[in-house]
Amino acid sequence: MRIRISHATTYRYDRPPTGVTQIMRLTPRNHDGQYVVNWRIDLSEDCLLHQHEDAFGNITHAFTAEGPFDELSVTVDGEVEMQDMHGLVNGAVERFPPQMFLRETTLTQPDAAITEFAETTRADKAGDTLALLHELVKALNREITFDTDPTQTATTAAEAFKLRRGVCQDLTHIFIAAARKLGIPARYIGGHFYRADGVTAQDAGHAWAEAHVENLGWVGFDPTNGISTTDAHVRVAAGLDYLGAAPVRGTRYGGSGETLKVAVHVDQAHQQAQN
Repeated sequence: MRIRISHATTYRYDRPPTGVTQIMRLTPRNHDGQYVVNWRIDLSEDCLLHQHEDAFGNITHAFTAEGPFDELSVTVDGEVEMQDMHGLVNGAVERFPPQMFLRETTLTQPDAAITEFAETTRADKAGDTLALLHELVKALNREITFDTDPTQTATTAAEAFKLRRGVCQDLTHIFIAAARKLGIPARYIGGHFYRADGVTAQDAGHAWAEAHVENLGWVGFDPTNGISTTDAHVRVAAGLDYLGAAPVRGTRYGGSGETLKVAVHVDQAHQQAQN
C-alpha cells in the first residue's frame, strides 16, 4: 500500500517574535516493509534547513528563522510504500541494545496502579512474552477511552491511567510503563496511521509502541487501536517517550500570543491522485 501524507504546522503570533529555532522529527526513513518514495519539507520563512541524525537514529531537521513575522508554517508532504510485516520491525537503525529501553522516564514511570495492571496481565500469560504483550495492548484498548480533552503533552502515564482517558500518546506511555515494569524493553514511536474508515483529515500524527521480544526482535503494538502494527503505520521517529520522538520542538525569541494549528492528511496515494 502506498500512503500519501501531508502534515502542516502553523504558528500565529499576536506580537511577532524576533526569531524562532526549531528541531523537527518529521521525516521517515527506510526499513523492512517501509520505503520512502518521496518526501519534502517546506518553510514559510527563507532560512537554512540543517539535516542531522539524533541519538536514536531519527532524521532531524533544524532551522532558525529570523523575525519579525506574524505567522510561521512548516509543511511536509510525501509518499511512503508500505508492506505488512505483521508487527515485526527489521532493518531500522539501532544505536542501542534493547536493554536501554528499560529506562524509566518522567512520562513513563509506573505507579502502583499500573504495576498492579501489569502484574495481573502477566499472571494470565505467564511464560509467553509475545502473548503477554498482545494481551496488554488489548486490555489497554478496552480500559482506556480515547478522549482529546483531559490530557496534554506533559501528562504522565500514571495520570492518564488514573483518568482512564487519553489520546494515543497517553495509551502508548501506559503500555511502555507496564512493559518496562515487566522487564520488557519498550520504546515510543511517532508516525502516521492510515485509517480504514475513510477518515483522512486528522488533528495530529499517531503514536504507538515497540517492544522487544527475545529471539524475535522488535514488535510494534498500537494500544489506541488494540492491534499490532500493520502496513497502515508509517514509522517516523523513536524515543524513550514522546519527548524523544516529538515531531516539532523549539524556542521562540520575543513575541507573544502564540497559537498553534496542526493539520494532517493521510490517504492512499492512488486515491488522492483520482480526486
